[in-house]
Amino acid sequence: MNRQTRTFIVVAIAVVAATVASYGTYRALSRIPPRPVEMPTKKAVVAAKQMPLGTLITRDAVKLVDWPAQTPLQGGFSTLDEVVDRGLIAPVVENEPISESKLAPKEAGAGLSPTIKPGMRAISIRVNEVIGVAGFVVPGSRVDVVSILSATNNDPLSRVVLSNVLVLSAGTRYDQEEARTDGKAIRSAVVTLMVDPLDADRVALAQSKGELMLTLRHPLDLEPSDPRGIRFASLLTGAGAESLTPKPAAPTGPRRALPPPPPPPPAPPVVKAYTVETIRAAKRSEETLLGGYVAR
Repeated sequence: MNRQTRTFIVVAIAVVAATVASYGTYRALSRIPPRPVEMPTKKAVVAAKQMPLGTLITRDAVKLVDWPAQTPLQGGFSTLDEVVDRGLIAPVVENEPISESKLAPKEAGAGLSPTIKPGMRAISIRVNEVIGVAGFVVPGSRVDVVSILSATNNDPLSRVVLSNVLVLSAGTRYDQEEARTDGKAIRSAVVTLMVDPLDADRVALAQSKGELMLTLRHPLDLEPSDPRGIRFASLLTGAGAESLTPKPAAPTGPRRALPPPPPPPPAPPVVKAYTVETIRAAKRSEETLLGGYVAR
């Protein structure tokens, strides 16, 4: 037997031995029963389906799931009775945990009312595809309200009435239900804004006297918009924004005759001067008299 044959036999024996050992190890490990690691959990309430803002939570709309006890939910719930018959003030998706920050107070009901902050008001304005920024004005977005007024002197003006306003809802409840059922876009004929009472008066007055437009803002842009507006004449001339403070009106009616100016004061009397030549011994001098007095 030569050297090459011996080498081949040794390698073959080593491969067979390694195969047998690997198979035996696999069989031994596969017979070991699995030992699952128990992780402490507790119950958490999550949404069983997608629910929009203002939905009244029912028992079939939520469910209980196991949640890791090491990472508890901030403001979460562990029983269904704690969330049933409470309204949502924020939309939720399926399997999203329900927390206190997403629910209206107890006995506050459902709908849009619980989402309004204390001291604020909800007001709706008429919109269309153009006014509503092609349908991109959705609940939760921030907008500016621009009023376009027609002036009597054929010089219409436009200005920002409200700045950085929160949109509560877009479209009517019927439109939203139809959109969820048919999978269509929301026909936003109405947009509801959350404003303070004084701003609600501004919107109502501007809507009754002219046309309203909405401009969509970046959610992180908190700077107020320029309160100055622009007139039609400035638009044609290329001028910039101008103050829309009304100028004081010119006085009307008959003009009053101005009283005559007071007469000038009388001129001071002219004092005559006299020159007197005086000779004393060999000295000669002259003296000037002003009204009988000697000028020194």
